[in-house]
Amino acid sequence: MIFVNITIFYNNRMYKLFHNFFVLIVFLAISIGIQAQRKNTRYVEYIEKYKDVAVDHMKQYRIPASITLAQGLLESGAGGSELARKSNNHFGIKCGSSWTGRTVRHTDDAPNECFRAYRNASESYKDHSVFLTSGARYAFLFQLDIADYKAWARGLKKAGYATDPSYANRLITIIEDYDLYKYDKQGIYSKRQLRKNPWLLNPHQVYIANGLAYILARDGDTFKNLGKEFDISSRKLIGYNDLHKDYTLVDGDIIYLKAKKRKAAKPNTTYIVRDGDSMHTIAQKYAVKLKNLYKMNRKSADYIPEVGDVLRLR
Repeated sequence: MIFVNITIFYNNRMYKLFHNFFVLIVFLAISIGIQAQRKNTRYVEYIEKYKDVAVDHMKQYRIPASITLAQGLLESGAGGSELARKSNNHFGIKCGSSWTGRTVRHTDDAPNECFRAYRNASESYKDHSVFLTSGARYAFLFQLDIADYKAWARGLKKAGYATDPSYANRLITIIEDYDLYKYDKQGIYSKRQLRKNPWLLNPHQVYIANGLAYILARDGDTFKNLGKEFDISSRKLIGYNDLHKDYTLVDGDIIYLKAKKRKAAKPNTTYIVRDGDSMHTIAQKYAVKLKNLYKMNRKSADYIPEVGDVLRLR
């Protein structure tokens, strides 16, 4: 009887393990599918094809490149709509009373509406920029921060560019799913500036620990480049973080932008050493100067913490 119960218990346990594993696999498959759906190949190809045009127009007309690309993607179905394929109209712009160029009839909000037609996509992109910059109802957009794509998206909806009530949110989703905001940086900064300061495209996020600002290093970061980004000498950054000049930064390293403190912030009074800890990693985690961590715990510089050791933090 005991043997039977043990067997049943074992089988139930194995079933639960298998079930949990199966659920995990299904979840991962769904997640990967969603991610793949977000990174639609046609969208990626469209962005690659027109990103330089959008950046150039941003410099010339002061329209965020992210907005231009997102509108082109949305209005033209990534270049696959009938208007885009047959008439090179990538932005769904209707004729209007002032239009004297080529036209085409297409059913949109109403049957057989008049839309502008172009010889090529470049003409459509240029006309989109001219359309926004010359239209009185869009004038207020150019008072917005050129890097604030959310405000621009909402502004376009407010100005009546499209009748879809979710138009702004759809633009914002496309911009964020495909990281289109990075092209706004290219439109703001010159190529020379970006070559000298590549971090301008993707600045480090700043966090706070023990009242001090810090960032997480990325692969390829150097103290020199971080110093340029935050206007701090590389020598000071090395000193603030108890490192040496030959140290190579690795992804995830905590780097403080000011000198660390003598003790941790309340209520962090003690720390139990875990596997993989060192005195330096503990000091970085709690923004405490390494020499003070040794001093508080009456340890010499050759001390190596062991799992389970209790160390004072303040």
